[in-house]
Amino acid sequence: MAEDTLRVGGGMMSSGLAVLLNGEDNAKESSSKSRIVPHFDYSVQRPLERTIEFVFGLPEKSVGPLDGGKVDSSLVRAVIRNQFSKVHCEFDASVSQREGISVVSHGVVGPSVVGLEEDSICGEIRTVKPPLVLESFALFSSARANACVWKGRWMYEVALETSGIQQLGWASIACPFTDQKGVGDADDSYAFDGRRVSKWNNESEPYGQSWVAGDVIGCCIDLNCDEISFYRNGVSLGVAFSGIRKLGPGFGYYPAISLSQGERCELNFGAYPFKYPVEGFLPLQEAPPRSSFATELLRCFSRLLDRPDRSLADTLSRLRRFASVEELFSPVSRAICDEFYYMLGQDPLLPEYLGRGAFLSFLLEIFRTQAPHDCSSLDRVLDVLLESPLSHLIFAHVINALAFSCKTATLTLTECPYSGPYPYLALACHLLRREEMMVLWWRSLHFEFLFEGFLSCRSSNKHDLQQLMPVVWWPGSSEDISHESSMGFTISALSEAINKIEEKQRNLCLLVIQFIPPISPPQLPGSAFRGFLQNLLLKNRGADRNLAPSGVTRNSVLVSLFSVILHFLSEGFEMLKSSETVRHNVGFLHRGGQQTFPLSLFLKNDPHRADITRLGGLFSHISKSYPTDDQEEEIMRWEEGCMDDEHSRVTHRTEQKPCCCIAYDTDLTKSLKDRGKNTAKSTRGQCSSIPERSSHVAAECSGGSFSEEIEDKPSTSNQSDPDFGYRPVRFMRTSIQESRISSAILSEEELLDSLLLLYHIAVAPNFKQASYYMSQQSQSISLLEETDKQIRERASSDQLKRLKEARKSYKEEVMECVRHSAWFRISLFSRWKQRGMYALCMWVVQLLLILSKMDSVFVYIPEFYLESLVDCFHVLRKSDPPFVPSTTFIKQGLSSFITFVVTHFNDSRISNTDLRDLLLQSISVLVQYKEYMEAFENNEAATRHMPAALLSAFDNRSWIPVTNIFLRLCKGSGFSSLKNGESSFSSTVFQALLRDACINDCELLSTFLNRLFNTLSWTITEFSVSVRDMQEKYQVMEFQQRKCCVIFELSSNLARVLEFCTSAIPQAFLSGTDTNLRRLTELILFILNHMTSAVDDEFFDLSLRRQGQPSEKLSRGILLAPLVGIILNLLDASEEDTKQKQQHDVVGLFASMDCPDTVYCGFQYLLEYDWDGCVSGDDAYVKKLGQLASFLNHLVNRTSSQEPARIEELFNKDATDLDDNTCCICYAGDANAMLVPCSHRSCYGCITRHLLNCQRCFFCNATVIDVIRDNEEEDN
Repeated sequence: MAEDTLRVGGGMMSSGLAVLLNGEDNAKESSSKSRIVPHFDYSVQRPLERTIEFVFGLPEKSVGPLDGGKVDSSLVRAVIRNQFSKVHCEFDASVSQREGISVVSHGVVGPSVVGLEEDSICGEIRTVKPPLVLESFALFSSARANACVWKGRWMYEVALETSGIQQLGWASIACPFTDQKGVGDADDSYAFDGRRVSKWNNESEPYGQSWVAGDVIGCCIDLNCDEISFYRNGVSLGVAFSGIRKLGPGFGYYPAISLSQGERCELNFGAYPFKYPVEGFLPLQEAPPRSSFATELLRCFSRLLDRPDRSLADTLSRLRRFASVEELFSPVSRAICDEFYYMLGQDPLLPEYLGRGAFLSFLLEIFRTQAPHDCSSLDRVLDVLLESPLSHLIFAHVINALAFSCKTATLTLTECPYSGPYPYLALACHLLRREEMMVLWWRSLHFEFLFEGFLSCRSSNKHDLQQLMPVVWWPGSSEDISHESSMGFTISALSEAINKIEEKQRNLCLLVIQFIPPISPPQLPGSAFRGFLQNLLLKNRGADRNLAPSGVTRNSVLVSLFSVILHFLSEGFEMLKSSETVRHNVGFLHRGGQQTFPLSLFLKNDPHRADITRLGGLFSHISKSYPTDDQEEEIMRWEEGCMDDEHSRVTHRTEQKPCCCIAYDTDLTKSLKDRGKNTAKSTRGQCSSIPERSSHVAAECSGGSFSEEIEDKPSTSNQSDPDFGYRPVRFMRTSIQESRISSAILSEEELLDSLLLLYHIAVAPNFKQASYYMSQQSQSISLLEETDKQIRERASSDQLKRLKEARKSYKEEVMECVRHSAWFRISLFSRWKQRGMYALCMWVVQLLLILSKMDSVFVYIPEFYLESLVDCFHVLRKSDPPFVPSTTFIKQGLSSFITFVVTHFNDSRISNTDLRDLLLQSISVLVQYKEYMEAFENNEAATRHMPAALLSAFDNRSWIPVTNIFLRLCKGSGFSSLKNGESSFSSTVFQALLRDACINDCELLSTFLNRLFNTLSWTITEFSVSVRDMQEKYQVMEFQQRKCCVIFELSSNLARVLEFCTSAIPQAFLSGTDTNLRRLTELILFILNHMTSAVDDEFFDLSLRRQGQPSEKLSRGILLAPLVGIILNLLDASEEDTKQKQQHDVVGLFASMDCPDTVYCGFQYLLEYDWDGCVSGDDAYVKKLGQLASFLNHLVNRTSSQEPARIEELFNKDATDLDDNTCCICYAGDANAMLVPCSHRSCYGCITRHLLNCQRCFFCNATVIDVIRDNEEEDN
């Protein structure tokens, strides 16, 4: 691709064609090859011989008179083999000889080929695709090439298939390779590693830029100047090593590479032209000797074309010739092709060299790299080229080169929108429309590898984004106002370029889907695409792990495939059915009406799905409990929206349409201006959408199903009782598939299944990364603004210097984050993708709700269905700017999502507790917003199931999200309301429902309170230990400080939940046994003791101080306030229900504690605490503190009256031995209960509390069956 080309009118044109069209002046200024083109005087009639000389660039009168005045192929071939060959062979002979290189051939007959020296390989390096696409299957593998250089200037290129740890460079034969040392780890060994951005020669030093998959690294060695340098995509990274040691012939430097496990790259030593040749540096492998001759033949071919810009017919008419273009084109073009293919057959290295170089450039020049493409001229050339049975020799390499070019193409702002891989994809699509070309590609051993190449897009690092977005702007930026419009223009241009690329990728996939492989037995449309898709997903099933296995595909391939399939399912396509079957070209996800889904996608244990974890566990385990033989061929049918409440149902066929069918076009400038505002709403915002020209879904979201109509037959499925649903399934039925053949057609349900897996393994991680950059951008902007403020306020020169340095660093961070965030918005979140993802969520959640009614099917659903649904939902919800207003996001299409999460976050059929936690966390996030809280309140399933399910879910694993949910439902009530900014909205509906759930299920309430007491006690202990540890070391470590802050906030939240319990259900503490009240009293005193005497105030505040934390969260009042609220709630309840018999005495219980001084000091501390910064600003809390003071007075009086009796009791205990009937656990009560069956005795209170957490005996560890109290024995 290093061929010389000219650009004319936005397209590329060969230099020979430019000479023809531009006349004498350009001819005189051309290269040495072009100067032999004769000068024509258009005013004089010329014979036909002169025209042939002109086409082949021969000197005038070099072709003798033609007999009969006719031109045929044999005559033209004679001209080529004589006059034309003589001129260009003389030119080839003038090329200087290569010196300073030696290639070891190992007895191979023929021209020297540079490749890997097999004996030099250390580790395990395999050839993924011949000749030199390599992958390491060992932890660290190294190898040398079989070429040695000691003089001159040489280079080779490495195209990165992955972007991990690779060391590329040069090494002498003395460099040792081991499983830990490779290129650059010894003397006379030099390497560059773009992952670690370092150069290596025994030791590493910073050098170069970080690389990404798709980069082409040029490794150059200049033995004239003793230097080694590296290039990234044609851009010099500077001299890496200078003064390298000179070595003699046979002992020079070898190209060498070292790869970590799973790393892949493609080496080019000169087998085909370099993508980015460096002037003055030669390839290690010499070009085939006839390559320049063949290239000149292609230039001659170009002169024959009837181009729109300047036709040969016009030229010939000016030459006053009578021969037509057709008359001249046919014999000359066929003669050129015959001679061209003859040369290809003579030299086995020539087809690859030309197919990946001059021949590809020739096709691109004819086709034009930018629209409008010259399809007619290219078709004319292809008709001639494909006539030869040897055409496969060159076109196989053309397909290879196009796939390679897509992987390595660089997106350039000045070439948008036809930039990056677009021209190569466009040419590939045009070529593959021909059946013979598609068959040639499909028969290739590397069909899938090349397909992945076509779907690849080179990633962009920091430096690439700087080139793409030279000017950035963000809300509040102090940059010039022109930066805003410049960035808006840049984003628009890049968005259009991405759209063009994605369009061509869809066209290519459509061609593959429509292709019917010519094999037996006969195949159906889509079989080739299905095979590719299944193998791709099988290969990448571990791509979502932290350490991905070897051989995984580039993320860009998976993301591109996701976009292709999403567009097919959302925007609609006609490909697999006849026109009679497909009645409406409506996207599968938007059709509405009756929905269908084949259960075989879940119930068949296909090889490519064998390792996929299901909701119920592994397939092999589930199949033992739920056999699938009688259900595999069933199809589930239901009506869209059948699981929603009738009054709120929104479907594609109701009058009110879902959000995915409503166009919310957003002005680009407005979206840029609003980014700061939108980001502020969500501290963990996902990447946002970008405006573009809408690719609307069909106006009427209704129509026929993609699948053939199947006759209804009786269902054989076993439907379980709706334990986890709130509504019987209506309009749902199953039927048996009529024909095995119809199931072989690539169905939209299959594509939906693959789409969800692609989202899970490839798209979701990108959204996570986008969320990181957006969050980091918000933090960096805050730091930058704070630094600007300090610069304006401070006058000290030393401080100003430090502040300006910090400002520069913060500004660079902001600009980097802005660029990355913008790129993610451009590449991932166009409007049509948002609409498709919204419809996808609607479809999947309805499917999950339907199948949740069938235990035997629900457990087989892959986990990635649920994970993708939840992640996709929250990505859309947090998009910036919003896809739709938050007030309609759930109401108009996704109310069923709430139904699903509230009925399944505690579903025991979901074996993976992480998945249940994911659903619980979704609830925790949603209830923080008023509009979503209202959606929960209006959802029948939520009001029926959620309160009791939340109480039962409060356990050792899920207590944090459950606590957050409780806190939001009850927020803003009680003494613990913060002073500034705590949202006042809470849910009175769910407060009442929680109260009813507790009252109606005493056992559930008892279990919940026990876990709440234990958890709060644990968090307070952990906090106290952490603070004391820092105090003893007298240093505040960042990790420990962060841990203290988190634990303290969790403790405060738990205390506030406990405060709500005492307010909503005080009878749980004041009636019945005194266990709950006693434990509550002990816990309050435990907390007061740790908060008032554990550490000094200064160190306590220091342990909680975090940058950016609200001031009210820095004080211990956030934890003390709920304690006050708890006591006042109990006092209020006692006063309101004074007639209640057997009501526990709150004051008396506090007074009975063994530490009256601690009790008094604690309550006195509460009274004297400065509450102004912790509670609401009105005077209501003053009145409440008056109640607390009155309570303390009663407590002091009660304690004083009980003191003589307490002293006498203690004296008696010291004076005499303990009674044999005293409880040996608490030593405070009588041992009035016996454990069965072991007969050990203790007091009933101690036994009751112990059994809340453990069902074994204190003393012998026997399992307790029953507890018998003494009064029960007397009654018997």
